[in-house]
Amino acid sequence: MADMDGFKEATNFGIGQEVKTSSVELKGTANMGWGMKNRLSRIFNPKSGRTVMLAFDHGFIMGPTSGLERIDLTIVPLMQYADCLMCTRGILQTTIPAGVNKPVCLRSDAGSTILTELNRNLLIDVEDAIRINASAMAVMMSAGDGDQEAITVANLVKAADMGARYGIPVMGVTAVGKQMARDSRYFALASRVCAENGANIVKTYYCDGFEKVAASCPVPVVIAGGKKLPELEALELCYNAINDGAAGVDMGRNVFQSDKPEAMIQAVYGVVHDSLTPQQAYELYQDLK
Repeated sequence: MADMDGFKEATNFGIGQEVKTSSVELKGTANMGWGMKNRLSRIFNPKSGRTVMLAFDHGFIMGPTSGLERIDLTIVPLMQYADCLMCTRGILQTTIPAGVNKPVCLRSDAGSTILTELNRNLLIDVEDAIRINASAMAVMMSAGDGDQEAITVANLVKAADMGARYGIPVMGVTAVGKQMARDSRYFALASRVCAENGANIVKTYYCDGFEKVAASCPVPVVIAGGKKLPELEALELCYNAINDGAAGVDMGRNVFQSDKPEAMIQAVYGVVHDSLTPQQAYELYQDLK
């Protein structure tokens, strides 16, 4: 404990100087606690307010899909170029080096695979997210999918409750229900439902009229990469989404199934954070390739 030896009277009070404060400049964060804001500031680059998330959680429903046969060989080399990693706890605990200093968006629901009926999921224990120091929890929400809609909304609500208790943001991941089309009307509905039920981030798909989806959602929206596209088309997808209001991308197959994944993720980063056009980013990809 400090004693009085060498004590100096306080004099530097900054009288007349305005108190400087800063906050995470993201939609929906004004009333959040410090823990939530701190975790979100790790996911979203403070300078651009955007994020490049690297998604490799596909195996929890698909198994060892192309590009994810050996996470240690295909994904670990890409992590240095991502702002955030989206994966399952099993891969994190078995394959991702603990020294990788990247925020983790943890896939926090599971229960079915592509061999059966999807989205009949349950949540993992929030304590596991705390133990692995997750910066966010990702939970599926399937609007327009019969019985699964109620199950997935209930999961999202429960995750949001737990996240609020422990200061961990929740990302609502919109799935396309059997009765819904992949259009702005559906994605605006699904994204808004996620946010209204407590999601702090929404992951959805890009579509025509996406500016309405982003504008009507009171929290940041990141887009999914979806199926593998030619590299220039994938970069155009990123560019259009950012221009239409997306706060980032969460890409998987369009990165790790690329001919040169390390070049591709850097090109995506250039679009999201450095405002490169698709052609400029594609030229960067070619140069790095």
